[in-house]
Amino acid sequence: MAEFNIKILGCGSALPTVRHMATSQIVNLRDKLYMIDCGEGTQVQMRRMRIKFNKLNHIFISHLHGDHCFGLPGLISTLGMLGRTGDLFIHAPKNMEEYLQPVLRLFNKGLPFCVRLNQVDTSKHALIMEDRSMEVYSIPLNHRIPSCGFLFAEKQKEAHLLRDMIDFYQIPVKFLRQIKQGADYTTPDGEVISNKRLTRPAEPAKRYAYCSDTAYFPAIIPAISGVDLLYHEATFLEADKARAKETYHSTASQAAEIARQAKVGKLVIGHFSARYEDDNSLKKEAAPIFADTILAKEGMVLPV
Repeated sequence: MAEFNIKILGCGSALPTVRHMATSQIVNLRDKLYMIDCGEGTQVQMRRMRIKFNKLNHIFISHLHGDHCFGLPGLISTLGMLGRTGDLFIHAPKNMEEYLQPVLRLFNKGLPFCVRLNQVDTSKHALIMEDRSMEVYSIPLNHRIPSCGFLFAEKQKEAHLLRDMIDFYQIPVKFLRQIKQGADYTTPDGEVISNKRLTRPAEPAKRYAYCSDTAYFPAIIPAISGVDLLYHEATFLEADKARAKETYHSTASQAAEIARQAKVGKLVIGHFSARYEDDNSLKKEAAPIFADTILAKEGMVLPV
């Protein structure tokens, strides 16, 4: 299993169907879990995919349409019943507090943990969360209400030590940390050993961008340029382009065009309209524009 992957819990749009669940994803970076959106049924999908609830500390909500956040109160309640004690951080547009606090007061009194809200300015591309492994940035989107996507940027890992060289120069353990971080080593005789002789570079850091829901919006391209994996909503076919524009959503072709211009590694499309019986029709429109296009599907695990 890849160290950095995306688990698709739901990839449907607003109207429920028996084919798709409401939008939600889990970003897994070396067993640290971050949730994106939390539509109805999210915690059931977590059970189906055997995702550990207690590993989840950060939830990112793109906007306050029900198919992206109606699962949140139930998930918080379940975390309380499971005995969680650590803080839960929810990063969301400013009106999240107006939605969530009455529910918490009415149904979740006496929670054994604190729910901490981080208000996200959806109009700015900015750093909104950072820990030892990851930086998360907001991506302004163009939707009917304040909305943003998210860019998950893995921090560059330290270089790998070349054990045979460390042994050859008999380097004491106390210097190894500095060497992994790029320092040269000076022997007791004063010889400077270049860091390049003692280490090999770690694999390049990976990036994942999540963009849902939005009208066709080329302004996001600088923020997502060159990402390893892009999730972009593809609610409609080109035949329904007028409806896409009216509702501030994208067509599959438009999603592919964004991926092409941004020169991303792979594109996964989702947020499928309930009107289509066959999701493959969306891929057929996207693939000629961006060949490396994948259809999202519940239960899918995608390496970044």
